[in-house]
Amino acid sequence: MRSLRDSLTSRWVIALVLVFLAIGVSLRLHPWSRHPARHRRGAPATAIHPAAPAQQAARPKTSPALPPQPAASSSPAAPAPLVTPPAIDTFPRPVTTWLEAQIELARRGISSGSIDGIGGAQSVAALRAFQENEGLEATGQLDPETRARLVLSAPPLAPITVTAEDLAGLQPLSPTWLGKSQQTALAFETALELVAERSHANPALLRQLNPSVDWAAISPATSVLAPAVGRVEVAAKVALLRLRLGDHVLEARDDAGSLLAHFPVSIARDVEKRPVGGLHVTVIIPNPDFTFDPEVFPESAEARELGRKLILPPGPNNPVGVAWIGLDRTGYGIHGTPSPEQVGRTESHGCFRLANWDASTLLDLVWVGLPVMVEP
Repeated sequence: MRSLRDSLTSRWVIALVLVFLAIGVSLRLHPWSRHPARHRRGAPATAIHPAAPAQQAARPKTSPALPPQPAASSSPAAPAPLVTPPAIDTFPRPVTTWLEAQIELARRGISSGSIDGIGGAQSVAALRAFQENEGLEATGQLDPETRARLVLSAPPLAPITVTAEDLAGLQPLSPTWLGKSQQTALAFETALELVAERSHANPALLRQLNPSVDWAAISPATSVLAPAVGRVEVAAKVALLRLRLGDHVLEARDDAGSLLAHFPVSIARDVEKRPVGGLHVTVIIPNPDFTFDPEVFPESAEARELGRKLILPPGPNNPVGVAWIGLDRTGYGIHGTPSPEQVGRTESHGCFRLANWDASTLLDLVWVGLPVMVEP
């Protein structure tokens, strides 16, 4: 009996040893069992697979990186402010960016001021004017319905060649009123200014589109890329000019009230100089000269010292730009400006100031006796 008990005891000892060995092997094979926190509800699946991060880290460092992706937008209709045009494109097609929208709107006589590819306040106002005229919701956004209606008829950008004649016509602009009055013309100062006016573009946009061009040393026959607006033509006859002072907007409308043209405009700094009510066009003058009256510019030290009037020659840098449309109130008119980027952002001495290209468009639309309604 004793030998039998000894034999059974030995067998129990061996069995216990085997059990302990099995437990040890199990712990070695499953180390996560020692970290109960990794089994909390909601923990990522990769938390129980420690090999996964090691596999990701082992990817070769030479794998090609993805190009930067644009940030997600809460509005899928919001376009990029400026894109490089595709090498191959077909037309007509809907606009895709604010740059294309500004250009196509300008072709239709709906100006956003200096084309810059950015959906600023003037661009939003122009787009709303288009949407209202098309019977769309005036969101001011390039939503799918608006893009479907605002169709590019031709490439938005095109080359402009700067000629030897263009460069020969450039003139430095005198900083004084007296000096300006002694110039042969108040012409463009630089090739950049010239191309910007011809293409209705902001100079900053032209620099962005033509990064390799040295605008300070441009040579004849240089070709630069610019917005392709062209001559703006409106077929219908204008029945009314409507100036909305609060919105800094001038509109041309036909007999039915439909919009024919829309321009940003600068208005008088002093409220009492804003002629609210009904007016009429009395005179239309392209490329006018300008009579400098010192009494109108009391803020100018030179004006206070001159004590006499001066006649300044015509040109795009003339204080009234390339157009004068006189109204039936003495000293008031609609005109251009040598500083198109400031239109709608700064104020005038009393007149209504447009970018030169918009003033030129308006010259072809107005007629003597045309009613002008100025609204607050």
